[in-house]
Amino acid sequence: MTKATADLYDEFGEELQSTPLQFRTFGGRAAFDGPIRTISCFEDNALVKTTLATPGQGAVLVIDGSGSLGTALMGDMIAESAVRHGWAGVVIHGAVRDSVAISHLDLGVKALGTNPRKSAKLGTGEVDVDLAFGGVVFRVGKHLYADEDGILVEL
Repeated sequence: MTKATADLYDEFGEELQSTPLQFRTFGGRAAFDGPIRTISCFEDNALVKTTLATPGQGAVLVIDGSGSLGTALMGDMIAESAVRHGWAGVVIHGAVRDSVAISHLDLGVKALGTNPRKSAKLGTGEVDVDLAFGGVVFRVGKHLYADEDGILVEL
């Protein structure tokens, strides 16, 4: 990412959406950007694991876990797979686990919080659908920018 989100907003203003949700930074890469891919799932990370094991080509996976902190949707093994497969980052409207290990990976990770509890592995949910949370609509193929100041998304 070449410009900070604050500078991008100053330059492009209302062409960008900004979420007021206070995501925490967990990955070893604090600033990241890329085209959006999406998953909608609730306390079930089977689709997350499968998707992050495919070529990411610099994309950012946005996961809508309905804001649940009841189980983690990503841990260190899935995050390591994302790094190996070329993903730029992951934004989780939910929780992660193994946060210390994730902090050492070259991956952007933003989530609401942590929980050591594993999620279900049933494969429920949807991939590459429009997501809406935190006042932002996340559409597949639109660009997402993230850093220590927050998350911006193309309209």
